[in-house]
Amino acid sequence: MLNPAADADYMAAALSLSERGRGRTGANPNVGCVIVKNGIILGRGWTQPGGRPHAEEMALAQAGKAARGADIFVTMEPCAHDSSRGPTCSLAIIEAKPKRVVVATLDADERTRRRGIDRLGDAGIPVSVGIREWEARRAMAGFLCRIEKGRPFVTLKLAMSLDGCIAMADGTSQWITGDRARAHAHMERARSDAILVGAGTARVDRPGLDVRLDGLTDRSPQPIVLGSDKDRPEHWLQIDEPAGIAGLAEINWLLVEGGAKTAASFLQAGLVDRLLFYRAPIVIGGGLPAIADIGLEKLGEAHGQWRRTDQRALGQDMLEIYDRAA
Repeated sequence: MLNPAADADYMAAALSLSERGRGRTGANPNVGCVIVKNGIILGRGWTQPGGRPHAEEMALAQAGKAARGADIFVTMEPCAHDSSRGPTCSLAIIEAKPKRVVVATLDADERTRRRGIDRLGDAGIPVSVGIREWEARRAMAGFLCRIEKGRPFVTLKLAMSLDGCIAMADGTSQWITGDRARAHAHMERARSDAILVGAGTARVDRPGLDVRLDGLTDRSPQPIVLGSDKDRPEHWLQIDEPAGIAGLAEINWLLVEGGAKTAASFLQAGLVDRLLFYRAPIVIGGGLPAIADIGLEKLGEAHGQWRRTDQRALGQDMLEIYDRAA
């Protein structure tokens, strides 16, 4: 007998696992998978660094023969297109002979979309689609954005004072926010494939753009500079304009960190999907604004563009997260 509440809980577990792969899966989606029988989780998996093994492959390896007659919960439709890098997940699932497969959302890649679930159905395996679909699309927004819009999912991060300044008038900005807010920002770096700053910020601050959290230093994103910076480190990438992010190969999640002109250029181009505002309980007055002119002509045009999805205290600082409303 089906239990919708239990199914939702198991899919939530799969979604939690999918977050472990965020920013590390290359061109692949950060999928999560759990295999359950008689209320016991027999296998867990998430897309591994570089995109292989896939989540289903990892979970099936853990479950082994016990996967026969089990329920498989996976956050995205199992792949159905051939690849030289590894097995096709839909065929691997068929060979495992599960009782049923529960899928959160269809694959956006036309090579697999509906082919995976149709293949499972043709093999006599019941498939249901749509449980926690909104959460799944949010968890794998980087991959979906790259497939559907041809560019990475962009998060704009700004650390500012209560009056919207990112630095003193002379450019001094270390440190506006406290330790906990900076640690959270580094966690966001660890969850991103790439991180971008403007050429001015790169020349003046010479930021490392790495992850400085114990245990996560190997998850530093690919640094990118917007504009010309002849002295940038050799391993940094360079793009000439915000639209250039469309040419970034195998990057699903892009974090934009500054400065004010870079933030404005991405907002003006309509290329920001998520805002991270870290606000410190200080007033600077006469400092450098967080965002330069974005070409807004009428105040009414500013309304309805963003919706707040989270707000939390980080020590004395406040984090506000906004998603694009449309």
